[in-house]
Amino acid sequence: MAIVDFPTLKAALVRDGRLMALDVGSKTVGIATSDVLRSLATPLTTLKRSKLAADLAALAELAKKYEVKALAVGLPLNMDGTEGPRCQSVRQFVTNIANHGAPALAGLPVVFQDERMSTAAVTRGMIDDYDMSRAKRAERIDAAAAAWILESALARLR
Repeated sequence: MAIVDFPTLKAALVRDGRLMALDVGSKTVGIATSDVLRSLATPLTTLKRSKLAADLAALAELAKKYEVKALAVGLPLNMDGTEGPRCQSVRQFVTNIANHGAPALAGLPVVFQDERMSTAAVTRGMIDDYDMSRAKRAERIDAAAAAWILESALARLR
């Protein structure tokens, strides 16, 4: 696995194929995938974090099932653009993918996508557009935030 920038990823993705986005939190990982043509982002699932090996196995299974070509991982920057402890945690999770993940996952290129305000934007949309209850939002917020991260990444690849 290599951490790459968007121009490098764009050059490497010469064929159609899905991207998978991760919204890594301390208790859950929101997961979204794109379509094969990389034009739409769809929330897929929320993985409740447990042991690292189990988390990486679940992610590897999804990457293999959806024939993922690259990962877009949300980087929770501070509002001033600096990195704090949450960014360090996300970067460590990506390092764990590279060092301990199955080949279907560990070999994928990774781009970091600024995820500032992703959860807030998704929550606002769920309330305003769908009048969704707090309980329903809690079930779906992480995967929806991953889709928001993926939409931003796909826009940068166009």
